[in-house]
Amino acid sequence: MHPEPATQPRALPRIASGTYFYLAASLYAVVVLPWSVLAITGLVPGPPSLATPLGHAHEMLLGYALAVVAGNQLGALSPLRLRLLLAVWLLARVVFVASAGAIAAAFDIAFIVALGLHAAPRLFRAAKKLRNQALPAILSALCVGAVAFDIAAFVAGVATVHAIVVAIVLVLAALMLFMGGRIIAPAAAGQFYRQGSTLDARVQPRIEAAIIVAMALAVVAAPVAPLMPVMRLACAVAGALALVRLLRWRLWACQGRPDLWCLGVGYAWLAAGLLAIAAAAQSPLRTAALHLVTVGALGTLTFNVMATMMLTRARCSCADDSRLGWGTLLIGLATAGRVAAALAPAHAVELLVAAAACWSGAFVVLTWVLIDALRAYARRPKSEFLPG
Repeated sequence: MHPEPATQPRALPRIASGTYFYLAASLYAVVVLPWSVLAITGLVPGPPSLATPLGHAHEMLLGYALAVVAGNQLGALSPLRLRLLLAVWLLARVVFVASAGAIAAAFDIAFIVALGLHAAPRLFRAAKKLRNQALPAILSALCVGAVAFDIAAFVAGVATVHAIVVAIVLVLAALMLFMGGRIIAPAAAGQFYRQGSTLDARVQPRIEAAIIVAMALAVVAAPVAPLMPVMRLACAVAGALALVRLLRWRLWACQGRPDLWCLGVGYAWLAAGLLAIAAAAQSPLRTAALHLVTVGALGTLTFNVMATMMLTRARCSCADDSRLGWGTLLIGLATAGRVAAALAPAHAVELLVAAAACWSGAFVVLTWVLIDALRAYARRPKSEFLPG
C-alpha cells in the first residue's frame, strides 16, 4: 500500500484589491458624499469642488463607484501595484476636494487608465463565450466615459457634461444588471438546491442578451439630444426585462436568506430607476429617476456586494448578519429622501439632510462589517497558507 499523500496547504494569495478599495470606498461614502450634499444646501461650509451638483456627481461616480469597481474587478495584485493604484485614487480624491482642476483630472485619468488596462484585457481573454465579453466591454465603456467626464469639465459646456453624466450612470446600470445576474442567480440556485428544490430560471441568457443590447443603445443615445426618445425606449425595455428577470429568481422563496433579499432589493431599485428614466422627459422627474439608480441601486448593490464578498472571504455567515438588512434599509430611506427632495423642492433641504444622514449611517454599518471581516480573516490559522 502506498501512503496517502499529505494534504498540501493552500498557497497564500496575493493581496486582494477588494480588501483595501472596499474599505476606502466605504469611508469615502461615509464622509465626503454627505459633506457634498450638505455643502450644496449651504448648511455646512465645503470646498467649491464639492458644493455643486456636478461636483457631487463626479465624486459619486468617479470617486466612490470606480473604487468599488476596482475592488471588484482588479483581483489579486502584488503589494506594490496595489499600493500604487490606491495611492493614485486617493491623491485624485484629495486634490479634487482641495481644488478641482487639471492636476485632479490628471490623477483621475491616470487611475482610470490603469484600471482599464489592468482589468479589461484580462477579462476579454478569460471570456470564452460572446455574451461574457459584455463585462470587459462595459468596463471599457465606463473608463472611456469617466475620462470624457474629466475632459469635458474643461472644454465643454454644462449641458454636455450633464449628458456624459447620464451616459456614465447608464453604463453603471448596465454593469449592475450584468454583475447582479451573475451574483444573484447562482446564489439563489444554490439555496433552492439546499431546500430540496430547483431554480430553472438562472442567468436567463436570452433576457440578459436583450438587456445588454438595450443598455448599449441607451448609452450611445444618451449624449445625443435628438436621440433622447431612443434612450428612453431602450431604458424602458431594459427596466422591464430586469424586473421580469428578478421575479423569475423567486428570491422570496429563499428561506432564511435575508442577504439574497437585500441583493434583490438593489436589483429592484435598478429596474425601477430605468423605468423612471424612460418615463421622465425632464427635470425634476429626470433627477429623481437618476437617483433611483445612483442612490437606490448603486448604493444597495455595492453595499451588499462589498459586505458579502468580505464576509465570505473571512468565512463568516452572510445570512446570519443582520447588519446587511439594516444597511439596505438605511439606503432605501436615503433613496426615498433624495427622490422626495427632487419632487418637493419646498422641503428639499430637510429631505436632503435626512437622506445624507441615512446614507452615511449605512456606510458606517458597512465599515463596521468590513473591519469585522478583516479581523475574522486575520484570526484564521496561518498554518493554512504557504508563502507565495
